[in-house]
Amino acid sequence: MDNGASSYRRFLDGDDQGMEELIRDYKDGLLLYLNKYIRSISCAEDCVQETFIRLAIKKPKFRGHSSFKTWLYAIGRNEAISFLRKDKSRSIVSLEDAEEISSKTDLERDYLKDEQKIQLHQAIGQLKPEYQQVLWLTVFEGFRNEEAAKIMRKSKKQIENLLYNAKKALRTEMESEGYQYEGL
Repeated sequence: MDNGASSYRRFLDGDDQGMEELIRDYKDGLLLYLNKYIRSISCAEDCVQETFIRLAIKKPKFRGHSSFKTWLYAIGRNEAISFLRKDKSRSIVSLEDAEEISSKTDLERDYLKDEQKIQLHQAIGQLKPEYQQVLWLTVFEGFRNEEAAKIMRKSKKQIENLLYNAKKALRTEMESEGYQYEGL
């Protein structure tokens, strides 16, 4: 599986179905990732839109140095960073408020189908944002450490250390909430 690279190539060659496939396949995961980064579902939706608009209008070249999904998430993260820089006046939404917003939309519940992932998600929500981000990318999105490093703009070693500490904190959080920790 090429993670969307062939769909993007088809889009670049003039087949609009390629872009529709990319949006269908990646918008939900990208939205949830950016929501963890920005902490606002509506702002994350705007950033997802901007990411796909960037692909459609500017048509950046995918060089294949990483998987397509890694490249796409890095573009999305850059859009989120630009958004946060432009909107310094916006108030930061607390993690509790973000949790409340996401539960109202049931978007995450649809995305996280089995019970263990829901428990993990809830416990991850109690961790530091950087831990949340690395766990989200590696556990829920299935990125390898190298890919997560590219998205987060960190070295592979930094990701390994972050992941180790995040898992340790997650174990503590899950055990304090009464969940069984079966390892990640």
